[in-house]
Amino acid sequence: MTADATKGQPTKPHVLVVDDEANMRHMLAAMLGTFGYEVVTAEDGRDALQKVAAQQFAVILCDVKMPRMNGIAFLQEAEAYLTGSTVIMMSAYGTIDLAIEAMKLGAYDFISKPFKNDEIRLTIRKAEERERLRAENTRLRARIEGMASRYLFGEVVAKSKAMQLVGGLATKVAKFDTTVLITGESGTGKELVARAIHDAGDRSAKPLVAVNCGGIPEQLMESELFGHLKGAFTGADRNKPGLFMEAEGGTLFLDEIGELPVALQVKLLRVLQEAEIRPVGSTTTTAIDVRVIAATSKDLPAEMAEGRFREDLYYRLNVMPIEMPPLRRRSEDIPLLAAHFIEKFNTSLGTAVRGVSPAAMGCLLRYDWPGNVRQLENMIERAMVLSEGELLGRECFPPELLNTEGDARLPEADIGFSLKKAQRDLERRLITKALVETGGNRTRAAKLLEISHPSLLSKIKTYKIGI
Repeated sequence: MTADATKGQPTKPHVLVVDDEANMRHMLAAMLGTFGYEVVTAEDGRDALQKVAAQQFAVILCDVKMPRMNGIAFLQEAEAYLTGSTVIMMSAYGTIDLAIEAMKLGAYDFISKPFKNDEIRLTIRKAEERERLRAENTRLRARIEGMASRYLFGEVVAKSKAMQLVGGLATKVAKFDTTVLITGESGTGKELVARAIHDAGDRSAKPLVAVNCGGIPEQLMESELFGHLKGAFTGADRNKPGLFMEAEGGTLFLDEIGELPVALQVKLLRVLQEAEIRPVGSTTTTAIDVRVIAATSKDLPAEMAEGRFREDLYYRLNVMPIEMPPLRRRSEDIPLLAAHFIEKFNTSLGTAVRGVSPAAMGCLLRYDWPGNVRQLENMIERAMVLSEGELLGRECFPPELLNTEGDARLPEADIGFSLKKAQRDLERRLITKALVETGGNRTRAAKLLEISHPSLLSKIKTYKIGI
């Protein structure tokens, strides 16, 4: 049985009995009533057609031979109304050909009259089990498709226009060995894009080696990158291959390249130009085959102006620049990211959180996110640890998130001088604002916007608004 959303009470599955014999209708209605069904009857196909047009039925028991409109004609005429119903045909003149014809038109089963009560009950139970499995498969398929659609590129979760540009560039550059420089604020997902580029390219079978240039002491950085020979310096008791050699045939990801000491910048430039390295303590060079992807949260042109970053290295790295937009400029990705992190932490924490409450989501959309996606991930994890229900409410989030003011922020659209694009952008913004204001209640939002509910649903789908 299903649950009534308003009263919380179970409701009976609705069954439609279609038969021109009054005694048969009364008998089936009484029998199915004892089985726990809510029964509606119709005296022929035309009467049944009116009823299925006005109401959805879980099961339809329909006689074949009837005046005015028979069962086969009913199946043909009512096709559009029967997508969620299981139809079982009945006839005292049952033949294999008739059964096949009914099945072709969408009937689930065919029962010959006269029949026993248990036969009807068993057939309906089989039909209900079939529908339950079909519904479960539909939910699983929708979940799988939803999981697939949330990934813009590799494991990058996004759908915003700003990130679509990033995904487009990353997809194109993945096919080549071109050096890539990924810039953007801390926490925007630069390493995730670097990994996606590597995984989508011809080097995916080889290793991706990541190193944080700001996390290794300056005196050890050269040895870490290029390797060293035994005895090259105090403590070098054996030969050690560097990270370039570990990434042979694959990709070396140099994160926070702006932290690399100037002296090492010269040596890195030579490696990029000559495709060979010289380990510390060696007098010979070794050829390498490594793709380099670099990333930084620093303003490298400003660093060059201050003499802290070499201009020639910058232009050698900046062959294909990719700028990661901050989360505040792509806030339409926040609901998608929140759902992704909830699913992730449900697995690791053993929780069963379904989502974020509309009021809390409004706060998430208005917040500036100085720590970007990484900060959102940490806040979702914190909220899930504190939550005692299925939804993450405002009380689960820190005070700085709740003190946000103003409307939900959306990134500025590049509309140029197009009035049509400006109108679409304004509609998208106003719809998002109305949904946040009403806590996701689409009926109330439609009233605020002074448009019909179907029109609002259509625009939400068109603009891919995930609130």
